[in-house]
Parts: sequence; structure tokens; C-alpha cells
Amino acid sequence: MQIFMQLVVSGVSIGMIYAVIAFGYQLTYATSKTLNFGQGESLALGALFGLSVSSVTGYWLMLPLAIVFGLAQGALVERLGVRPALRTRSEFGWIMATIALGIIGKNVAETIWGKDDLRFPSPISDTPFVIGEVRILPMELFVLVGALGIMLAIELFTRKSLWGKAVVATSDDRDAASLMGINTSSVITFSFGLSSAVAAFAGVLVAPLTLTGASMGAVLALKAFSVAIIGGLNSGMGVIVGGLVLGVTEAMTSFYVSTGYKDVPGLILLLLVLAIKPTGLFGKAAIKKV
Repeated sequence: MQIFMQLVVSGVSIGMIYAVIAFGYQLTYATSKTLNFGQGESLALGALFGLSVSSVTGYWLMLPLAIVFGLAQGALVERLGVRPALRTRSEFGWIMATIALGIIGKNVAETIWGKDDLRFPSPISDTPFVIGEVRILPMELFVLVGALGIMLAIELFTRKSLWGKAVVATSDDRDAASLMGINTSSVITFSFGLSSAVAAFAGVLVAPLTLTGASMGAVLALKAFSVAIIGGLNSGMGVIVGGLVLGVTEAMTSFYVSTGYKDVPGLILLLLVLAIKPTGLFGKAAIKKV
């Protein structure tokens, strides 16, 4: 039982990172029905930027700077890669554009910080809490609190602020929002910025638990995309549940079966969801009027 609970704790920690990144996918899909397939590179760039800045400012002051960095980077991706494709109504142009910009981002990161992985110092004690027989690292607890906190903050922002309500209106019906005087192009740019800001925040959250490098976000973003599909691209609760399920399942499989098979259960779950409920476990089918 001790080992089981220890695995659950580890799985919850990484699962919440998946959920945060998947939440970023939701932000862009809601407003423009597009996704940033360079989300992993946004995470890596945010973590590497945070590593450099934290050596001067410290970890806590670095956090808002990393979020601002992510906002700017995401807005740039939308302007250069997504907006031209939407303007010309290119069905797949934005896919290749975001992938290409992600590759460019990775090359930039390797040029500035090198190809070797770097250690990100933990901002809090490495001494674990002991609850019963379960050891919990303070950083794992901080990842859980930080991930839930950033998603709650964005949820409150979309419900209470003027810009947030514009995002919701654009998500509900872009054409109607435009007719009501909302600059939907700016809202889409903002949603991409917010998505990359979330990814950058996820990067500086998970970096102290892993090694930091230009390639650190690739696998995380791919698994987060699976979480977004499993939970539903329009369900905040879905990505949390999906992230927790995937994280815990991976931890269990890695220990009880083999590390070589830890990705298999998540892929099987993804295939089952796509076959049975393509909109995701918590997703809702969109009704299009013709």
C-alpha cells in the first residue's frame, strides 16, 4: 500500500502538468478552432528563460516574468503562423506553421542554452514531508497547487474581466462576437499568448523536478495533447481528470510492468476514447447549422 500511494502522489504531480498544458490547447481551440503544435517548445523556452532570469531575480520574482515571456511568444506564433492561415482559410496551413515555428524555437533554444540538459535549482526545500508512510516532496505539492492555481486564475479572468468575456464570446460564436464590436483577431492573438504563457508557467513548475533543455517539452506536449483529446477540448474538468488518470496510470505501469511500457495504457485509452466518444469523456458535440 505504501508503494501504491507513493506512485499515486508521483502520478498526480506529473498529471497536473499534463493538465495545465492541455488547458493551453483548449484556450486556442475555443477561440479559433486551431492548436499550437509548438506548445512543447513554448514550455521549454519558458523553462530555459526562467532558469536564466531566476539566477538574477530569484525563483518567485521570475514566475510573472516567465508568464509575460510566454504571452509575447504565443502572440508572435499567432501573428506569424496562424493569422495568415486563417485569413486565407487554409485548412492545414496553421498546423504546419505552428510546427515550423516550434522547430525554430527549439533551434533558437539550442543556440542560446546549448543542447545539454541543465539542472534547475529547486526554490523550496528538498526535504520530503512524511504522511503515514508516504513521502511527498514539497516541489510536488507546489506543482499541484501551482497548476490548479493558474487554471483557476484564468477561469476567474474569463468570467469576471472584460477581456475574458470577449474570449468567451469569441469562443461561443466568432461571427456574432465580431458583429457585436469585439475585435476577434485580437482575442485570438491573446488566446495564443495565454496558451503559451500557461505552457511557460508549466515549464518553470516542472523544471526543478526534471532536467531543463530544449527538448524537454516535446514528450510533455504530446501527452498533454492526448489528455486534451481524452478529456475533451472544451472541458476544463476533462483535462484535469484526463491528466490525473494519465499521470497515475503511467506511474503504475512504470513500476508494476516496465518503464518501456509506461506510455502504452495512455495510448490505449486515447484510442478507446476516439473510438467510443470522439469529443472526449467530458466534451460536447458541436452542432453546426447549415
